Amino acid sequence: MKLVWSKEAARARKRGTPLVALETSVLAQGLPFPHNLEAARRCEAAVRAAGAVPAAMAVLDGRLHVGIDEAQTERLATEKGLLKLGSRDLAIAIAQKRSGGTTVSATCELAARAGITVFSTGGLGGVHRGVAEDLDISQDLPAIARWPLAVVCAGAKSVLDLPKTLELLETLAVPVIGVGTDELPGFYSRETGLSLEHSVPNAREAASILRARRALDQGGLVFAVPPPEKTALPRTAIERHLSAALAAARAKQISGKAVTPFLLGEMVRRSGGKTLEANLALLENNARFAGLLAVAAK
Repeated sequence: MKLVWSKEAARARKRGTPLVALETSVLAQGLPFPHNLEAARRCEAAVRAAGAVPAAMAVLDGRLHVGIDEAQTERLATEKGLLKLGSRDLAIAIAQKRSGGTTVSATCELAARAGITVFSTGGLGGVHRGVAEDLDISQDLPAIARWPLAVVCAGAKSVLDLPKTLELLETLAVPVIGVGTDELPGFYSRETGLSLEHSVPNAREAASILRARRALDQGGLVFAVPPPEKTALPRTAIERHLSAALAAARAKQISGKAVTPFLLGEMVRRSGGKTLEANLALLENNARFAGLLAVAAK
């Protein structure tokens, strides 16, 4: 399947400049306007400042894009009816000439097909709370296991069952490596109480692991970066807001793909905007580390 490269991404590929993949579901569904545009611009600037080139993945009118320009970014941030695209949805979007933002799973697939080895996102999808009743598990986890790239994140989204998510990643043989921490970050918070077996202090050592993983022809791996201390929230506050948001979701009978955006929006409202500030900061922080990793792994 043909990939449509942006001018900037195409130049970087030709020159051998490291590329960092970015998702676009955060633009299309994850954050409200204009904060979604702010997030995209801050992430792109952070990647460039680290010496790499950003390549946001998207599907526009059935075409697979590696890198998008400013007009396309604004389209994804403002257009109504855009699809939320996981890997399973790509063929449908192509065949029906639809447009949408890519989640972690679809971004992993497109980035790997483009030969990009580093991907930055906010938080992973994973095993949802109440999984025993509805078997709700994100496509993100098997996609990371399948596609050979480093996923830089602030852990998994705090709305998930984090112990089960970590356990499933182990089952899928996906290493989760802390960056400057031996504890799984909690997306909005720096702590979860869940220990990580492996950690690295910097991008240079992370790059060594990435190169070894690629040499073994294995699948993806996760580098978990704690959110910036200045904007991170206490774990207890997050759990309090989340419990109320989950109750509201159940009362409104919200399910499937709509759950996570609803919960994140509720938490913004209930925290007085503090979770939004934390989200923007961690997205930028992850993009910065991903840029350094891409340069170090070159």
